Amino acid sequence: MATTVIGIPFGVTNLHLSATNSLGHAISQLGTTFGAAFSAQGFGSLFSDSHHILLSVMTIFAFSFSDIFDTLGTFIGTGRRTGIFTDEDMKNMNHGKGFSSKMDKALFADAIATGVGSIFGTSNVTVFVESAAGIGAGGRTGLTAVTTAACFALSSLLSPLIAVVPTEAVAPALIMVGVMMMASFKEIDWSDLSEAVPAFMASIVMALVYNISYGIAAGFIFYCLIKLITGKAKTVHPVLWVVTAGFILDFVFMALM
Repeated sequence: MATTVIGIPFGVTNLHLSATNSLGHAISQLGTTFGAAFSAQGFGSLFSDSHHILLSVMTIFAFSFSDIFDTLGTFIGTGRRTGIFTDEDMKNMNHGKGFSSKMDKALFADAIATGVGSIFGTSNVTVFVESAAGIGAGGRTGLTAVTTAACFALSSLLSPLIAVVPTEAVAPALIMVGVMMMASFKEIDWSDLSEAVPAFMASIVMALVYNISYGIAAGFIFYCLIKLITGKAKTVHPVLWVVTAGFILDFVFMALM
């Protein structure tokens, strides 16, 4: 609040209240956005032109990869910070079937939110690393998420006023989130280059390109590359090779576009 007020004379804070940020405006747009994905301009247009089929498939692939690994990276990072993932959870996460771990349930909830959100015409629904702020405040159960959701619902009534707050005012909170997340770095075996290099590349790329999934992609690629160079390619799980190849194809596709 103090930063918002200080930013007024410096031109950082824009006091213009726009009606487009209001809840009423969003509701009025539902007639256009609700279910639009199922219209002829939505899914119906993806494969209507044979020349654009490859483009459509690669776009779906890119968005899917981005959403899955953004979510996985955030869940694992914040989950370990809370300590909610027990050794049994980590084992079930890797080898279990169905909803055998907390991660499985969380990913299912995220998938449902993504599907429902798209029907209402919103952008991709995913987990935000800012959740670490709630963890730092002591949140350890689903009640934290429910409380946050209730606060978001109430804040939607004040969205035009909240939109006045500049991004500069919330930057310090993100810095604190970064400080808390750095605590996980002590668990990396920095003496083992096959572990240290991929971890370093994942973290530095994630920070520089401002994208969690691209950071994970860098970690995967360098992990497989180091294992290949050191003659330990057989120790890499086949799924990891497939995902790494998918990331490389995704990058090639984006470069060509």
